[in-house]
Amino acid sequence: MSIELKLSRASRIYHPSEPLEGKIIVKSSSSISHYGVRLTVNGSVNLQIRGGSAGIIESLYGVVKPISILNKSTEVRPSGKIGSGTTEIPFSMYLRQPGKDNLERFFETFHGANISAQYLVTVDIIRGYLHKTLSATVEFIVESDKADLLERPVSPEMVIFYITQDTQRHPLLLELKSGGFRVTGKMSTQCSLSDPITGELTVEASAVPIYSIDIHLLRVESILLGEKIVTETSLIQSTQIADGDVCHNMTLPIYIILPRLLTCPTILAGPFSIEFKVSVVISFQSQLYKLHPKSDPTTPTLWTAMESLPLELVRTR
Repeated sequence: MSIELKLSRASRIYHPSEPLEGKIIVKSSSSISHYGVRLTVNGSVNLQIRGGSAGIIESLYGVVKPISILNKSTEVRPSGKIGSGTTEIPFSMYLRQPGKDNLERFFETFHGANISAQYLVTVDIIRGYLHKTLSATVEFIVESDKADLLERPVSPEMVIFYITQDTQRHPLLLELKSGGFRVTGKMSTQCSLSDPITGELTVEASAVPIYSIDIHLLRVESILLGEKIVTETSLIQSTQIADGDVCHNMTLPIYIILPRLLTCPTILAGPFSIEFKVSVVISFQSQLYKLHPKSDPTTPTLWTAMESLPLELVRTR
C-alpha cells in the first residue's frame, strides 16, 4: 500500500494569497477503513548556531527555537473507506485567508547554512490503534505575493570598484606588493532575483601573471542569541569569469545567474537577518597556489586580491 502527494504545479512555487492545490494518490491492493484524511501545512524558519561560529556557551544552545510562520490543518475526507486500486483525493487549501487583515509575515523559501525557511504539506490517513497512520510529506516553495512586491527597479545600481595592492588589508606576495596591479570594474549591487548580476571588469596592469578571476556569491546569516548577534558568512556559489593571464585593458563581462533555493530577498527581521555579498577574487600565478590548491576561497591568501561589495536582492513584479 502506498500514499503520494502530488501538487498542481510542477515548479511547486506558490504565493501566500493563492490556494495550495493538488491530489492525494492512494494505491492499495484491498479496501481499507480509516478515521479521516487530514492535510497539514507547516511553515517555519529554523535557526541553528554551529560551534565554529560561536563561543562555547552559544554552542551549548545549538538549535535556537524555530519561528513558526504557518500551521494549518484541515480534514479532506471524513471517516470511511478507501477502495482497492488507485484512489485520487483532490485538495485545495489557502495559505493566507483571503479578505482578512493578514498580520503573519511569509518569508520566502530559503536554504542557508544556519537559517532555513521551509514550507511542508503533510497528509495523514488515520487508521486507529492497530494500524500505523499512513503519511506523506512534500516541500513546496513560497514566493512573495505580487501585491507585496516592488515595482521593477528602473536600472540595477552599478557600483564602481578598483582593486590594487593598496586596497588589500591582508599580506601579499612581495612581488605583488612591489610590482603592483590594478583591476577596475563595475557591478550591480541591487538586483532582482529573477535577473542576473551584471557588470564588467578590466585588468589594467599586473606585475605577476593572473591565474584566475572568480566572482563569489556569499550569504551573511545573523542570528540574535540573547543580547549577542552571531554572524556567519558562507559561500553559495563561485563563478569563474577568466582563466589564465588576461589581456590587459580588455573589458570582461560579468554575468551571474542566482541559484533559486539558496537565495531570497534580503531580510532584516528582528531575531535573524539574511544578507548577501559578492566578492571579486583575483588569484595570481604562484608556486604557493600549487601547494595549496584546496584553500578556502573566502579566506584571503598571499597570492589573492579581493574586493567585496554588498548585494541587495529584491523580488520584483
